Amino acid sequence: MNAERLMAHFERISEAPDAIARLRRFILDLAVRGKLVEQDPEDEPAAELLKRIAVEKAQLLKAGEIKKEKPLPPIEDAYFDLPRSWTWTRLRKVTSYIQRGKSPKYAVNDGLPVVSQKCVQWSGLDLTVAKQITLESLVDYERIRFLREGDLLWNSTGTGTIGRIIKVVDPLEKLVCDSHVTVVRCLAVVPEYIRAWLRSDHVYALIEHRAAGSTNQVELTAQMAINQIVPLPPLAEQHRIVAKVDELRDLCDQLEAARQQRQQGRERLMAATLQRLNQPSEDPASFRKDASFALQVLPSLTTTPAQIKQLRQTILNLAVRGKLVEQDPEDEPAEELLAWIAADRKLLSSAKSRNQSASIHPLPIEAQPYSLPCNWSWVRFGDIMYSRDGERVPVSKDERSRLAKKYDYYGASGVIDKIDGYLFDKPLLLIGEDGANLLNRSTPIAFIARGQYWVNNHAHVLDGISEEFLRFMELSIKATDLSPYVTGTAQPKMNQAKMNSIPIALPPLAEQHRIVAKVDELMALCDQLEQQLSQADQQRRRLLEAVLEEALGG
Repeated sequence: MNAERLMAHFERISEAPDAIARLRRFILDLAVRGKLVEQDPEDEPAAELLKRIAVEKAQLLKAGEIKKEKPLPPIEDAYFDLPRSWTWTRLRKVTSYIQRGKSPKYAVNDGLPVVSQKCVQWSGLDLTVAKQITLESLVDYERIRFLREGDLLWNSTGTGTIGRIIKVVDPLEKLVCDSHVTVVRCLAVVPEYIRAWLRSDHVYALIEHRAAGSTNQVELTAQMAINQIVPLPPLAEQHRIVAKVDELRDLCDQLEAARQQRQQGRERLMAATLQRLNQPSEDPASFRKDASFALQVLPSLTTTPAQIKQLRQTILNLAVRGKLVEQDPEDEPAEELLAWIAADRKLLSSAKSRNQSASIHPLPIEAQPYSLPCNWSWVRFGDIMYSRDGERVPVSKDERSRLAKKYDYYGASGVIDKIDGYLFDKPLLLIGEDGANLLNRSTPIAFIARGQYWVNNHAHVLDGISEEFLRFMELSIKATDLSPYVTGTAQPKMNQAKMNSIPIALPPLAEQHRIVAKVDELMALCDQLEQQLSQADQQRRRLLEAVLEEALGG
């Protein structure tokens, strides 16, 4: 592993998803393959080390310290080729004790801590979450079960916790494990090297895969631990490997800290830039300067999809505040547009026998969220839209499955199926009526439906004086925090009355057209940023793979 070469490329590869985590795993992979440090021909071969361990085990058996072991099966499933001085062995060959803990009697008020799977964290042993064992029940524990310095604790159950392994450092007196943790006590080998192998992807990822892929409780049994194969280097090389892993782990910590510092700096600048746009200066010249700066720096600051989502929301906020395009004093004021809408609603109500009120009531000053340009007006959403909710017809999933798939079938978040008929054949604004998307906005909450299509009762259907007018209303709803208009928690819902009460900042019709065009232009820029972000991630991944592959090949 060439640390200097890694540092030279890290500024680029560190932004790749999971770059540091990948690097940490890769270091372990190199370590257990014999590719992290050089072999020394003067080292005693691992085969000789195994002979010495066998002799030591015979002495422990004679002294009654360990029990007689059953023969182990031959190794036929080695993962990879090893250096000449290494050898494959099984975990029991290099340990004096492998055993899961016992199910203890827990103390109600007073006792000694017992190690459970929650206590075994990657960061080390956490006894603050330990239950307590009764003092009397310790009589049932043989002396060999008390944890010793250097013991490895290996979580044996629990999706998300199984496979974690740590080394015991300075344990409490008479500290024991429960039945969800396996104790691995190494003999004449370096515990941290054995731990490196057991937490490498060759072992840990396999255990995690088995745990995640089963509906039953997956367990790491003591027999599985005993039979786990281990690539064993010479003892001297084990020490060198552990030292190198520690060195590179510290390097990873430094790289991760540097990456986090850069990311935090970008996020602070991004947040400050968006805040200045979301709370614009009343001076048009100052705001244009802020907006120009934002357009220059935001592409370089944007590194996550969440930031692009924030940028999209900022664009919408500026659009409905009259800050996205300049006002034209020659535009017909919004009051004239409201008079047109009122007359149109009156005609529509008379011609089609719809209960559409022609009255448009001005929004009281105390209810106006913020000040508007002089030609704009505050109105309620329901006063300027035509509801067509009464024309919706839900069709069950079972019934739809028997119909020809010809026309789009809309739900709260867009097209969810196709059906053999249609209810509407003109552009209309659809707004989700219920569902968690009203609050989390994981998919568009408002959208224009076009062509011939069907709508169920989970989306409000709204008409207006023109498709261009509907486009601006779509932007207005997307820019609005809908939480004050949503009822229910288990199943959020925005009924028609709540939706109709939403305040809308209405600009002149000509300015609406300019705003929609500008929003489309800036949203296309956001699309480009997302594409560039995806391409940059792919490039960083490829570079990361190339650097790691070169290190492995070397």
